[in-house]
Amino acid sequence: MLPKPRADLKPNTADFERLPLVKPTGFREYDARWLFPGEINLMGLNAIGLGLATLINRRGVPPRIVVGHDFRWYSASVKQALMTGLLAGGAEVHDIGLALSPMAYFAQFALDVPCVAMVTASHNDNGWTGIKMGLARPLTFGPDDMLELKEIVLSGAYEAKGGGRYIHVPDIPERYMADLSSRPRLKRRLKVVAACGNGTAGAFAPQVLEAIGCEVVPLDCNLDHSFPRYNPNPEDMKMLHAISAAVLEHKADVGLGFDGDGDRCGVVDNEGHEIFADTVGVMLARDISALHKNATFVADVKSTGLFMTDPVLQANGAKALYWKTGHSYMKRYTFEQKALVGFEKSGHYFFQPPLGRGYDDGLVAALAVCDMLDRAPDKSMADLRRALPKTYQSPTMSPHCDDEKKYGVVEKIVKQYEAEAKAGGKIAGQAIRDLVTVNGVRVTLADGTWGLVRASSNKPELVVVVESPVSEANKIAIFRDIEARLAKFPEVGEYNQKI
Repeated sequence: MLPKPRADLKPNTADFERLPLVKPTGFREYDARWLFPGEINLMGLNAIGLGLATLINRRGVPPRIVVGHDFRWYSASVKQALMTGLLAGGAEVHDIGLALSPMAYFAQFALDVPCVAMVTASHNDNGWTGIKMGLARPLTFGPDDMLELKEIVLSGAYEAKGGGRYIHVPDIPERYMADLSSRPRLKRRLKVVAACGNGTAGAFAPQVLEAIGCEVVPLDCNLDHSFPRYNPNPEDMKMLHAISAAVLEHKADVGLGFDGDGDRCGVVDNEGHEIFADTVGVMLARDISALHKNATFVADVKSTGLFMTDPVLQANGAKALYWKTGHSYMKRYTFEQKALVGFEKSGHYFFQPPLGRGYDDGLVAALAVCDMLDRAPDKSMADLRRALPKTYQSPTMSPHCDDEKKYGVVEKIVKQYEAEAKAGGKIAGQAIRDLVTVNGVRVTLADGTWGLVRASSNKPELVVVVESPVSEANKIAIFRDIEARLAKFPEVGEYNQKI
């Protein structure tokens, strides 16, 4: 039997080669993420696969699983080690090879397989690896699933049933792209910058966009796992600025940016303005709610207040619900609420039937943007952006905070704001109108200005977002209040960016 994993093994030692290394903090709220090989080694990945097979059997789910990997130099090795453990646990493994995360989710439906394990670190820096897992279409792990897997793996409570079966599936990319493009071509000839940050989406996104009738300008679409220009992260201003420059140079109608594993999409308009993903969500919700009256949408707590207040959405009878940030939380809540679409500020969009299958797919989101422009032939992307009520919004800011400390810091910040609200105190000169604490704290002031502090679900960071429907000054004022509170915690480090 595979030994119980340890967290103290060091590379270039005999024990590192003969024992499993698994750092406990790699089990996040719903994804698993580790630095490889410093926090998990190949034998540790054997343990994860064996533990996952054990969990599948315990849950009474047929032990059949789709497995794919993203484009990093070590991802194929990570996947092989994971599959070894799955096979030892008696699983039937359907290996789809190099893939996007939504391609793996698609394969669950196409192959009629209930489970998925996608090896990807998404947009994380090189050196990170991870696994997105699920036991029921179209959902991925929640905290209870991850906690049970963690307990199985770290305690060594595996069930090595044996009798596993390996099936190589070579054609999922072609089937996936055919599925997305088997639809009417666009009537409007759109020039589109497709930016992939040298990540996995570069092998697939330009082809799909061309197939629906776009003129595609590829940007950083050659696969290069060193990510020579920037990480493939369409929430990062570096990538968005590069897309903006390409849009202006080529006079494109829109720029579309895809993250490392292709489940997110970022948007730049024809004038080179980077549009935050929640604002794009409001634009899409306007377009979709005109076709589907009285639609329900879900937005995460990082997202703009326009989902609740936009007059066009109100006129279309649209209803908006706010929920926890995180692709697994949003996917599940959108599914449970039977909402038409879920929108997350990071660029994860969840299109439910008849618009999609319920999982997050950056290419499905990109096609929705193209369809929106197609249905407004006399409008540019910038026109649609300007038609929204004006708000003053920050990017997502992420000060460093160790995984072991970040939740404690957020808990203290939540208590501070709760105490202020209870005492009738003022923030940035205003009374507190509302607190939402389903995921960190979102504090809304009297004029609708709001700020959010939460712990990142998959990186050693906090997340800070602010917005004001009134003025830039009020936006900055609430940020200064949050910044001053966090500055009192020495465990909170540098921000990736500030306003």
